[in-house]
Amino acid sequence: MKGFLIASVRSGAGKTTVSLGLMRALVRRGLRVAPVKCGPDYIDPAFHAAAAGRPGVNLDSWAMTPTQVVGLATRQANEADVLVAEGLMGLFDGVGHETGRTGSSADIAAALGLKILLVLDVTGQSTSAAAVALGAKLLDPRLTIVGVVLNRVGSERHRRLCTEAIEALGLPVLGALPREATVELPERHLGLVQAEETGDLHCRLDALADFVETGLDIDRLLALCGDVALPAMADAPVPLQPPGQRIALARDAAFSFVYPHHLAAWRAAGAEIIPFSPLADEAPQADADVCWLPGGYPELHAGALAASGRFLSGLRAFAAEKPVHGECGGYMVLGAGLVDADGARHAMAGLLGLETSYAKRRLHLGYRRARLVAALPLGPAGAVLSGHEFHYASILTLGNDDPLAQVADAHGAEPVPDGSRRGLVSGSFFHVIARLS
Repeated sequence: MKGFLIASVRSGAGKTTVSLGLMRALVRRGLRVAPVKCGPDYIDPAFHAAAAGRPGVNLDSWAMTPTQVVGLATRQANEADVLVAEGLMGLFDGVGHETGRTGSSADIAAALGLKILLVLDVTGQSTSAAAVALGAKLLDPRLTIVGVVLNRVGSERHRRLCTEAIEALGLPVLGALPREATVELPERHLGLVQAEETGDLHCRLDALADFVETGLDIDRLLALCGDVALPAMADAPVPLQPPGQRIALARDAAFSFVYPHHLAAWRAAGAEIIPFSPLADEAPQADADVCWLPGGYPELHAGALAASGRFLSGLRAFAAEKPVHGECGGYMVLGAGLVDADGARHAMAGLLGLETSYAKRRLHLGYRRARLVAALPLGPAGAVLSGHEFHYASILTLGNDDPLAQVADAHGAEPVPDGSRRGLVSGSFFHVIARLS
């Protein structure tokens, strides 16, 4: 199997453009592509799945154990011709200093033996781009840069100056992409507008493939990246056990942030996932064992959710007898009320005392490690989970509910009580990536 990791030295340099374009172009050549996303990201894997024609997977060296990382990668690469991984942020960006466990894209490349395709946004520079490329080449001796893609090139002269300087370092320039706004995907406050909301998605993906094929020497890339041999790890630990045998899963434009590796692991363990749409006023199926409300964009649909009487009454009836858990947006909907961007309050399920506001926006972002204080769908009391937060909502009040867990960040802060639980209902802004113990 061939394999490589697409990275840059910063966010916004064009990794996603190159990744999606390459995935689609390789599929159009008849190759079986295994897509991978480094780090905590719900949105990009859905685009990867559409581009590659098979589900994506997230790999995270901070939140997952090394065995979980390699095990998931091995399963993802099964029967694939080429593994294409998209990095996060800058290639070396992560947390802490434990080699191999920083959460960086570099850690994933090193763990899987993937060479790096470096995307450089050369806006406003020419020969100086070589200094950036040289730094990336030398900083981490575990890594090999297979080649460079110049992005947002302004002219043929611009391309030539950058290329000559970089290739003088012994780094091949495998492509150059011009500034082209028409291939950019629409965005909103948590990243790209979701794949399922992009009506002309496949036309856009084909346009990205055309764009990348025109500017990038794909044959040379595949020849240079070499073969990747991942170990067979059929017994690798599952990042999160299924919370029940039959799982009622909220799934629509308001509730879409579910990691593909969780769904795959739950199904592999024999669990049945029963989707329902709160926005279509559907209630969780009454004979399910547990209800899971994932994150998403309830703040954009608060009025519709508040008016979904069948959903809310069905959810309350379900929670009277069986466990319900909400992550981030799902947590907000389990609360008493949600204030939207215009300052209007909408009554939610009232199963927790939480009141949140999207009118009072503040970014909450970062890794989290949580120790459960009671037995929950996430695991038994004392279980340690890793994950992250990424939202803009503010908590107006938590009410009088008990906390879900003791939660710490990745920077050594003391754990603090976090989340909410009342009866069979639990929730927090914490998105679980893996259970560690």
